[in-house]
Amino acid sequence: MENISSSHILTVTALNDWDWTSRILLFSFALPCYLLTIVMNATLILIIAFEKTLHDPMYIFLCNLCVNDLCGTTGFYPKALAYLLTERNVISHKECIVQGLVIIVYAIGEFTNLSVMAVDRYIAICRPLHYHSIMSPFTVLSLVTFIWVFPCSLGAMSISLTLKYPFCRHEINRLFCENLSLLNLACKQDIFQGVFNGFVYISMGVFFVFVLFSYFKIILACRKSKVNREKFYSTCIPHLITFLNTTCGLSDALCTEFKVETLSHVVYTFLSIINLTVPPIVNPVIYGIKLGPIRAKILYIFRRSRINNL
Repeated sequence: MENISSSHILTVTALNDWDWTSRILLFSFALPCYLLTIVMNATLILIIAFEKTLHDPMYIFLCNLCVNDLCGTTGFYPKALAYLLTERNVISHKECIVQGLVIIVYAIGEFTNLSVMAVDRYIAICRPLHYHSIMSPFTVLSLVTFIWVFPCSLGAMSISLTLKYPFCRHEINRLFCENLSLLNLACKQDIFQGVFNGFVYISMGVFFVFVLFSYFKIILACRKSKVNREKFYSTCIPHLITFLNTTCGLSDALCTEFKVETLSHVVYTFLSIINLTVPPIVNPVIYGIKLGPIRAKILYIFRRSRINNL
């Protein structure tokens, strides 16, 4: 940490080619998206927290996914909105490091959440008679601990390795700070950093394959039972859509890792923020529409508010 001085600042160059009108237009779109993301995820969290009938493993894991989405968007939006309203697009080293930590925890946390949710759905559909004995309170607590400890540990290690060498460059070509961008600013890189980043990507690849394998087994089980098919359509479809949504957003990380030069600067900027903006606003919509108990509770709240206003 002694390599980083609080007086040092980094310049964000992602908006250099944007005129003032374009910035205002993007701000007028981004701010409502941010507020809507907060409201929808907070609504799901509060419904699950206060409705005792939703204190099942599936909804507990969904609540953790919403919390992770709130962390990711809060790590990105406030600073990005400030860039859009000012022509001085700068961030201090310390702020950049904190933002980078939050974003890497969010990115890995999406996969740990979705992997645990896949395990829950696999047991519920493929081993329904043993579901409650397997998904005991201790097991649920252990899985929730894994959801958060694994990404936080990798995030802390990643940032620690990033701070191993001082920064010789001070320009970031994205709207936010993250591990790979910080590594590119360092005066020197060593093989251990590359090995660790490889481990992070392999871990996310393992989670990806694990979710696909789980749903392959679930689909095979659904072919033999009408009850299982109904469970699949009601509880697994939202999870699959969320999983595909998150996976598609990884085009951002691939663009950075392989330095895709054929993309225009504007397209690259939009690709880089997909994973931070789209899943957090789409996930609560998907689960709110498809999961019957949550949908019923939301409709009940709206109806009661309308009656109170009459």
